[in-house]
Amino acid sequence: MAGILNSLSRVKRPDIVMSVRDIKKIFMEGGQPLHVLTGGGFDLARGEIVAMVGPSGSGKSTLLQCVGLLDKPTAGSILIDSQPVHQMTEAERTNIRRNKIGFVYQRHNLLADFTAVENVMMPMLANGIAEEEAEARALKLLRAVDVEHRALHLPGEMSGGEQQRTAVARALANNPEIILADEPTGSLDPVHASGVFDLLLNVVRKNKMAMLFVTHDMNLAARADRKITIVNGVVNKL
Repeated sequence: MAGILNSLSRVKRPDIVMSVRDIKKIFMEGGQPLHVLTGGGFDLARGEIVAMVGPSGSGKSTLLQCVGLLDKPTAGSILIDSQPVHQMTEAERTNIRRNKIGFVYQRHNLLADFTAVENVMMPMLANGIAEEEAEARALKLLRAVDVEHRALHLPGEMSGGEQQRTAVARALANNPEIILADEPTGSLDPVHASGVFDLLLNVVRKNKMAMLFVTHDMNLAARADRKITIVNGVVNKL
Protein backbone atom coordinates (compact mmCIF):
# COMPACT_ATOMS: atom_id res chain seq x y z
CA MET A 1 0.00 0.00 0.00
CA ALA A 2 2.79 2.44 0.90
CA GLY A 3 4.41 1.79 -2.48
CA ILE A 4 1.16 2.57 -4.31
CA LEU A 5 0.69 5.78 -2.33
CA ASN A 6 4.26 6.85 -3.07
CA SER A 7 3.74 6.18 -6.77
CA LEU A 8 0.53 8.21 -6.79
CA SER A 9 2.27 11.09 -5.04
CA ARG A 10 4.80 11.20 -7.87
CA VAL A 11 2.14 11.42 -10.59
CA LYS A 12 2.49 14.79 -12.24
CA ARG A 13 -0.71 16.79 -11.87
CA PRO A 14 -1.68 19.27 -14.58
CA ASP A 15 -0.70 22.89 -13.97
CA ILE A 16 -4.09 24.61 -14.11
CA VAL A 17 -3.80 28.19 -15.39
CA MET A 18 -7.56 28.88 -15.65
CA SER A 19 -10.46 27.41 -13.69
CA VAL A 20 -14.09 28.34 -14.38
CA ARG A 21 -16.96 27.17 -12.17
CA ASP A 22 -20.76 27.61 -12.30
CA ILE A 23 -20.45 30.59 -14.64
CA LYS A 24 -23.58 32.62 -15.38
CA LYS A 25 -24.15 35.67 -17.54
CA ILE A 26 -27.45 37.54 -17.82
CA PHE A 27 -28.10 40.43 -20.18
CA MET A 28 -31.13 42.71 -20.06
CA GLU A 29 -32.92 42.89 -23.40
CA GLY A 30 -36.07 44.98 -23.76
CA GLY A 31 -36.41 45.03 -19.98
CA GLN A 32 -36.31 41.24 -19.80
CA PRO A 33 -33.42 39.05 -18.58
CA LEU A 34 -31.61 37.05 -21.25
CA HIS A 35 -29.82 34.08 -19.68
CA VAL A 36 -26.85 33.42 -21.99
CA LEU A 37 -24.65 31.38 -19.65
CA THR A 38 -26.40 29.32 -16.99
CA GLY A 39 -23.70 27.23 -15.33
CA GLY A 40 -20.99 24.67 -15.82
CA GLY A 41 -17.28 25.26 -16.23
CA PHE A 42 -13.90 23.85 -17.18
CA ASP A 43 -10.19 23.85 -16.35
CA LEU A 44 -7.43 24.87 -18.74
CA ALA A 45 -3.95 23.49 -18.12
CA ARG A 46 -0.61 24.94 -19.12
CA GLY A 47 0.39 23.61 -22.52
CA GLU A 48 -3.16 22.51 -23.32
CA ILE A 49 -5.15 23.52 -26.41
CA VAL A 50 -8.93 23.44 -26.04
CA ALA A 51 -11.54 24.08 -28.74
CA MET A 52 -14.90 25.63 -27.89
CA VAL A 53 -17.56 24.47 -30.35
CA GLY A 54 -21.31 24.88 -30.71
CA PRO A 55 -23.98 26.67 -32.73
CA SER A 56 -23.99 30.43 -33.30
CA GLY A 57 -25.66 32.33 -30.47
CA SER A 58 -24.95 29.67 -27.85
CA GLY A 59 -22.74 31.98 -25.78
CA LYS A 60 -19.23 31.01 -26.89
CA SER A 61 -18.06 34.58 -27.49
CA THR A 62 -19.72 35.70 -24.24
CA LEU A 63 -17.79 33.05 -22.34
CA LEU A 64 -14.55 34.12 -24.05
CA GLN A 65 -15.22 37.76 -23.11
CA CYS A 66 -15.75 36.76 -19.47
CA VAL A 67 -12.67 34.55 -19.12
CA GLY A 68 -10.65 37.17 -21.03
CA LEU A 69 -11.65 39.75 -18.39
CA LEU A 70 -13.32 42.00 -20.97
CA ASP A 71 -16.67 41.46 -19.24
CA LYS A 72 -17.75 40.23 -15.81
CA PRO A 73 -19.92 37.16 -15.24
CA THR A 74 -23.19 37.69 -13.40
CA ALA A 75 -22.28 34.82 -11.07
CA GLY A 76 -19.73 32.05 -10.73
CA SER A 77 -15.97 32.05 -10.36
CA ILE A 78 -12.99 32.51 -12.68
CA LEU A 79 -9.52 31.78 -11.37
CA ILE A 80 -6.35 32.57 -13.31
CA ASP A 81 -3.20 31.15 -11.71
CA SER A 82 -5.41 30.48 -8.66
CA GLN A 83 -6.30 34.17 -8.38
CA PRO A 84 -10.06 34.94 -8.16
CA VAL A 85 -10.18 37.45 -11.00
CA HIS A 86 -14.00 37.69 -10.83
CA GLN A 87 -13.58 39.48 -7.48
CA MET A 88 -10.87 41.91 -8.59
CA THR A 89 -11.15 45.62 -9.26
CA GLU A 90 -11.12 46.79 -12.87
CA ALA A 91 -7.53 48.02 -12.51
CA GLU A 92 -6.43 44.62 -11.19
CA ARG A 93 -8.28 42.84 -13.98
CA THR A 94 -6.63 45.08 -16.57
CA ASN A 95 -3.21 44.22 -15.16
CA ILE A 96 -3.94 40.47 -15.34
CA ARG A 97 -5.31 40.84 -18.88
CA ARG A 98 -2.25 42.74 -20.11
CA ASN A 99 0.27 40.37 -18.60
CA LYS A 100 -1.28 36.92 -18.75
CA ILE A 101 -3.70 36.89 -21.71
CA GLY A 102 -3.21 37.33 -25.45
CA PHE A 103 -6.16 37.75 -27.81
CA VAL A 104 -6.57 36.74 -31.45
CA TYR A 105 -9.83 37.83 -33.08
CA GLN A 106 -11.66 36.69 -36.23
CA ARG A 107 -10.72 39.94 -37.89
CA HIS A 108 -7.20 41.08 -37.18
CA ASN A 109 -8.25 44.36 -35.46
CA LEU A 110 -4.95 45.99 -36.39
CA LEU A 111 -4.77 49.79 -36.17
CA ALA A 112 -4.98 51.00 -39.76
CA ASP A 113 -2.72 54.05 -39.33
CA PHE A 114 0.17 52.14 -37.76
CA THR A 115 2.67 49.77 -39.34
CA ALA A 116 2.89 46.08 -38.53
CA VAL A 117 5.79 46.57 -36.13
CA GLU A 118 4.01 49.47 -34.41
CA ASN A 119 0.86 47.37 -33.96
CA VAL A 120 2.88 44.62 -32.30
CA MET A 121 4.67 47.17 -30.11
CA MET A 122 1.42 48.64 -28.74
CA PRO A 123 0.73 46.10 -25.96
CA MET A 124 4.33 46.35 -24.77
CA LEU A 125 4.29 50.13 -24.71
CA ALA A 126 1.04 50.02 -22.73
CA ASN A 127 2.90 47.85 -20.20
CA GLY A 128 5.65 50.42 -19.81
CA ILE A 129 8.33 48.68 -21.86
CA ALA A 130 10.84 51.08 -23.39
CA GLU A 131 10.28 51.84 -27.08
CA GLU A 132 13.65 50.46 -28.23
CA GLU A 133 13.12 47.18 -26.38
CA ALA A 134 9.52 46.93 -27.62
CA GLU A 135 10.60 47.45 -31.23
CA ALA A 136 13.32 44.79 -30.99
CA ARG A 137 10.89 42.24 -29.54
CA ALA A 138 8.19 43.17 -32.08
CA LEU A 139 10.59 42.55 -34.97
CA LYS A 140 11.58 39.22 -33.43
CA LEU A 141 7.91 38.21 -33.17
CA LEU A 142 7.19 39.28 -36.76
CA ARG A 143 10.15 37.16 -37.83
CA ALA A 144 8.72 34.21 -35.88
CA VAL A 145 5.40 34.47 -37.73
CA ASP A 146 7.13 35.01 -41.10
CA VAL A 147 6.05 38.60 -41.80
CA GLU A 148 9.18 40.52 -40.82
CA HIS A 149 9.40 41.70 -44.43
CA ARG A 150 6.10 43.55 -43.83
CA ALA A 151 7.26 45.27 -40.63
CA LEU A 152 7.03 48.81 -42.07
CA HIS A 153 3.82 48.22 -44.02
CA LEU A 154 0.38 49.42 -43.00
CA PRO A 155 -2.34 46.75 -42.58
CA GLY A 156 -4.03 47.92 -45.80
CA GLU A 157 -0.84 47.08 -47.70
CA MET A 158 -0.81 43.48 -46.47
CA SER A 159 -2.75 40.35 -47.46
CA GLY A 160 -5.39 38.89 -45.13
CA GLY A 161 -3.04 36.10 -44.10
CA GLU A 162 -0.23 38.56 -43.36
CA GLN A 163 -2.56 40.73 -41.31
CA GLN A 164 -3.69 37.76 -39.23
CA ARG A 165 -0.11 36.59 -38.71
CA THR A 166 0.70 40.09 -37.47
CA ALA A 167 -2.29 39.81 -35.12
CA VAL A 168 -0.84 36.57 -33.76
CA ALA A 169 2.49 38.34 -33.15
CA ARG A 170 0.64 41.11 -31.31
CA ALA A 171 -1.14 38.54 -29.11
CA LEU A 172 2.28 37.19 -28.09
CA ALA A 173 3.79 40.62 -27.38
CA ASN A 174 3.71 40.43 -23.58
CA ASN A 175 4.57 36.71 -23.42
CA PRO A 176 1.13 35.64 -22.11
CA GLU A 177 0.37 32.37 -20.37
CA ILE A 178 -3.02 32.05 -22.08
CA ILE A 179 -4.09 32.66 -25.68
CA LEU A 180 -7.80 33.26 -26.31
CA ALA A 181 -8.84 33.10 -29.95
CA ASP A 182 -12.32 33.82 -31.35
CA GLU A 183 -12.63 32.22 -34.81
CA PRO A 184 -8.96 33.13 -35.48
CA THR A 185 -9.11 32.01 -39.14
CA GLY A 186 -12.79 32.72 -39.81
CA SER A 187 -12.13 35.64 -42.16
CA LEU A 188 -9.53 33.81 -44.28
CA ASP A 189 -9.76 31.52 -47.29
CA PRO A 190 -9.01 27.83 -46.61
CA VAL A 191 -5.37 27.99 -47.75
CA HIS A 192 -4.47 31.03 -45.63
CA ALA A 193 -6.61 29.72 -42.74
CA SER A 194 -4.66 26.47 -42.59
CA GLY A 195 -1.32 28.27 -42.61
CA VAL A 196 -2.29 30.74 -39.88
CA PHE A 197 -3.75 27.99 -37.68
CA ASP A 198 -0.64 25.83 -38.11
CA LEU A 199 1.45 28.80 -37.05
CA LEU A 200 -0.73 29.51 -34.02
CA LEU A 201 -0.62 25.90 -32.83
CA ASN A 202 3.14 25.70 -33.29
CA VAL A 203 3.81 28.91 -31.38
CA VAL A 204 1.48 27.94 -28.51
CA ARG A 205 2.96 24.45 -28.17
CA LYS A 206 6.57 25.64 -28.50
CA ASN A 207 6.09 28.19 -25.71
CA LYS A 208 4.01 25.83 -23.52
CA MET A 209 1.12 28.29 -23.39
CA ALA A 210 -2.52 27.35 -22.89
CA MET A 211 -5.02 28.16 -25.63
CA LEU A 212 -8.81 28.28 -25.72
CA PHE A 213 -10.21 28.92 -29.18
CA VAL A 214 -13.71 29.25 -30.62
CA THR A 215 -14.36 27.65 -33.99
CA HIS A 216 -17.15 26.37 -36.21
CA ASP A 217 -14.62 24.37 -38.23
CA MET A 218 -14.66 20.82 -36.89
CA ASN A 219 -11.42 20.05 -38.76
CA LEU A 220 -9.67 22.71 -36.66
CA ALA A 221 -11.46 21.58 -33.49
CA ALA A 222 -10.21 18.04 -34.09
CA ARG A 223 -6.63 19.28 -33.75
CA ALA A 224 -7.23 20.47 -30.18
CA ASP A 225 -6.37 18.32 -27.16
CA ARG A 226 -10.05 18.32 -26.22
CA LYS A 227 -13.29 20.26 -26.68
CA ILE A 228 -15.88 22.13 -24.63
CA THR A 229 -19.31 23.25 -25.76
CA ILE A 230 -22.28 25.22 -24.45
CA VAL A 231 -25.66 23.47 -24.39
CA ASN A 232 -28.73 25.40 -23.16
CA GLY A 233 -26.35 27.90 -21.58
CA VAL A 234 -24.36 25.30 -19.65
CA VAL A 235 -20.63 24.94 -20.32
CA ASN A 236 -19.85 21.27 -20.83
CA LYS A 237 -16.56 19.38 -21.10
CA LEU A 238 -16.49 16.84 -23.96
